[in-house]
Amino acid sequence: MSATPAILLLADGHVLHGKSFGKIGTAAGEICFNTGMTGYQEVFTDPSYYGQILIMNNVHIGNYGTKNTDVESSSVKIKGLIGRNLEDKYSRIQADSSLSDYLIKNNIVSIADIDTRALVTYIRNKGAMNCIISSEITDIEELKAKLAKVPEMEGLDLADEVTTKEEYELGNPTSPIKIAVLDFGIKMNILKNLTNRGAHVRVHPAHTPLKRLKEFSPNGYFLSNGPGDPAAMPYAIATVKEIIQEGLPVFGICLGHQLLALANGVPTYKMHLGHRGLNHPVKNKITGLSEISTQNHGFAVDADKINEHKELEVTHVNLNDESIEGFRMINKPVFSVQYHPEATPGPHDSRYLFDDFIKEIKKNIK
Repeated sequence: MSATPAILLLADGHVLHGKSFGKIGTAAGEICFNTGMTGYQEVFTDPSYYGQILIMNNVHIGNYGTKNTDVESSSVKIKGLIGRNLEDKYSRIQADSSLSDYLIKNNIVSIADIDTRALVTYIRNKGAMNCIISSEITDIEELKAKLAKVPEMEGLDLADEVTTKEEYELGNPTSPIKIAVLDFGIKMNILKNLTNRGAHVRVHPAHTPLKRLKEFSPNGYFLSNGPGDPAAMPYAIATVKEIIQEGLPVFGICLGHQLLALANGVPTYKMHLGHRGLNHPVKNKITGLSEISTQNHGFAVDADKINEHKELEVTHVNLNDESIEGFRMINKPVFSVQYHPEATPGPHDSRYLFDDFIKEIKKNIK
């Protein structure tokens, strides 16, 4: 590990000192933390983390190196990384490179030797805020000036930054199961869970109008995860409203879940911290069963408003804070969840939701 000093400055003026790891430079964004003990490379490449500086709670990150196939997108999406022990040496024989080399290749500035337990406790009390990491600037006032120019996450539409630029298709083109996907920052393993169940999917950029989606002749629509504030995406909300009126099965995950709520007139809000990790307990109110879920979101659906909505039924709730984790439309084959049922990384308790979606589509295939 490099011995170059590094500084972490929070928006409230809190300063921590550590050592640089990965690329020498400066990075800023909203600070958040992930409670997962494994799967760090998949986490780093999750487009929903775009614009964020990530604290990894686990003490040792990098100890099994990195592998070219262990990704959820084509590049690292976090803006910066904070850890206690960021490891340059690794033990996995299948690994392609060290974490340090991987971060340098992807231009990710990181800081190590931080007491992450103390920092997470601090963030839990203070709430999400912007921060800046630097291993090239030592003047705190200069860092404060740079940090002041970083926009708040609330009000940001970041889907444009991570969505596909061109349409593409996956799966068996002769399959009767055809799903039009709106990509707001989709994870690769969500698409794998659809194609592994026999679906032929066409993935579309975030701004694609319904007319173009229908040219694929889909018998189902999927609304992906992604970063940013869902309320700052009026174009997507308008398209989702039109999709609902088609009467075909619709499945939304994370940002897609929030957009479905907004399309039904239910507001979203910025959470104090958000949920990020692999161990969040969720209760399925339909079956009465609980599942351990993978989550990554900083916005949520208004619980009071959705419970008042006569055409919506809450299907899943978070057992830690009772926030809304899933709902369905009563008179249409439309449903969504806030968490990530593909769970890469994480437990596979919730992959039945993909089965439910495919079953719903098959009902409509003539």
